[in-house]
Amino acid sequence: MLSRVGKVIVCVLILALTMLAQTIPAGTHITVRTDSQINSATAHVGQSLSANLTKNLVINGKTIAKAGAPAKGKVTYVKASGRLHDPGEVTIRLTSIQLADGRTLHLSTNGFHAKGKSHTKSNVTKIGGGAAAGALIGGVAGGGKGALIGTAVGAGAGTGVAAATGKEEAVIHSETAITFTTTTTAKVK
Repeated sequence: MLSRVGKVIVCVLILALTMLAQTIPAGTHITVRTDSQINSATAHVGQSLSANLTKNLVINGKTIAKAGAPAKGKVTYVKASGRLHDPGEVTIRLTSIQLADGRTLHLSTNGFHAKGKSHTKSNVTKIGGGAAAGALIGGVAGGGKGALIGTAVGAGAGTGVAAATGKEEAVIHSETAITFTTTTTAKVK
């Protein structure tokens, strides 16, 4: 038979194990799949996003959220793309998960950052292609002097095309699987 002190120790151990099972430690990896697309051209800071867990969230051997459970996040940084430079950027963070018992667990996680493609290669191609085409046309029409003028006109036209079509937005596509890492300990309340 357990003594009174033994019973207290057993109760404290059970209580401690219960509390451990309901704490998500900092550094926990949580993977979700986004429900909709996020684009740096249209997103705004504070915008909410929806996602779903890709696998069960298991803490100390106990499943506290099942795969497919709804998760929420928010946009924390947005910069739209410039025309000839500075690709778009967007950062999102996970903010909560719905637990298996229906409660909501609020989280603090690292950010997932997406950046649009660089403008450099595309711009060089458009401007250089315009200059080459202008030189060819100018050379045929007016000889050496025409080629020189055609090069300048073609480069200007290529720059115009690059400016008109040159936005490189950051896009997080719908159904993208993203792994976040908790930055603080979260307690299930």
